[in-house]
Amino acid sequence: MKNDSSRRGFIRKSVSAVAGTILIPSIIPASALGKNGFVAASDRIVMATIGTGAQGMSDMKDFMKLPQAQFVAVCDLDKKRLEKGAETVNLKNGNKDCRQYKDYRELLEKEKLDAVLIAVPDHWHSLTYIAAAQKKLDIYGEKPLARSIGESQRIVKAVKQNNVIWQTGSWQRSQAHFLKAAELVYNGRLGKIDRVEVGLPNAPKLVGMPPLVPVPEELDWDFWLGSAPKVEYRGICHWNWRWILDYSGGQLTDWAGHHIDIAYWGLGLDRTGPIEVAGEGVYPPKTELYNVPLEFDFNCKYKTGVNIRVANSARLKYGMGVTWYGKEGWIHVDRGNKLEASKDSLLEDLGPNKKALYKSENHYGNFLDCVKSRKETITPVEVAHRSISVGLLGEIAMTTKQTIQWDPDKEVIVNNAKASEMLMRKFRAPWKLPEV
Repeated sequence: MKNDSSRRGFIRKSVSAVAGTILIPSIIPASALGKNGFVAASDRIVMATIGTGAQGMSDMKDFMKLPQAQFVAVCDLDKKRLEKGAETVNLKNGNKDCRQYKDYRELLEKEKLDAVLIAVPDHWHSLTYIAAAQKKLDIYGEKPLARSIGESQRIVKAVKQNNVIWQTGSWQRSQAHFLKAAELVYNGRLGKIDRVEVGLPNAPKLVGMPPLVPVPEELDWDFWLGSAPKVEYRGICHWNWRWILDYSGGQLTDWAGHHIDIAYWGLGLDRTGPIEVAGEGVYPPKTELYNVPLEFDFNCKYKTGVNIRVANSARLKYGMGVTWYGKEGWIHVDRGNKLEASKDSLLEDLGPNKKALYKSENHYGNFLDCVKSRKETITPVEVAHRSISVGLLGEIAMTTKQTIQWDPDKEVIVNNAKASEMLMRKFRAPWKLPEV
């Protein structure tokens, strides 16, 4: 039986209440039982983690705080990290049953799962996300959705085709002060919005060319590179890959899924995009290994007349976070429970007749609830796609030094063949992006 219909479908059909007594199928696997005794199978969501680095481990531990989540397997290309992930699962489950995989394809083929947590480097997102979607597994996937807009578009298509529940790791939407800020703007507290500033982190000052070093025994370096160009090992794979364009877009793409996402939420632009993008970036010399923009500043125009400026925080008056400017003043929101406005009255609570936005008090719990209910999560796949598309269009505009005309409905660049080529990155053989 396929994953989608085996355990999850069987539980739904088999768990029933008769005379007030819940009847549990006798063939539910031991992995569905809790450490301290029996837990109803219908309340368990069997999961695996692909990518047990810093973010993957953090996400998995947060899931483990919720009784519904049951992890049974982990996958990573670094044996030390893989073993650490398995130890964490075994400690939680009170056994030594956690299965370990180096190849995500083997995990997806062998394991009978309800959902998967994926936290891998950006250049691996499209391959792992599409593979999991085609196995009809529900997915908690880290942002940014993909390294290119073309990959992101295919992920959206795969998720929708396979009726997958998707949650993006853009957890700010599950924070009360971000919700309040977005609702105030969405309900017109500022009047008509004419411009928004989105501040993302400044890039770290990394210079030079790290020396070649031996590949650690525990790491499969060629597999880690995957679809990216083949290069020799310089010790960058567990953190500093973020500052190399083959794998990431630096702070711009790392944070677009957070603050651009919140800007869109307040504006009601979750499922559309700009019509024009133009700006500038400051890049390191071409002799440097770390080549993501050190500074970035671009403007996005929308059909509604609003303009969104995206820049590294040092260039903006209020720095990090989102600032909406309207006829009645401004509202600024950022992490650390920071919510402020040009005057206090703008932050007064909305009345009972407000237009409420989707509310979630726990980002991981929201995903698990939606796996059961089959309702859309607070950060579904198209929302993630539209947020990162802004960052990636900005990257194209800065790289080409041209104003990009974008059709947000057809999702194509208009009358610019050179820029259009950048909508999809090249994949190193034998890796290729699946057709969906």
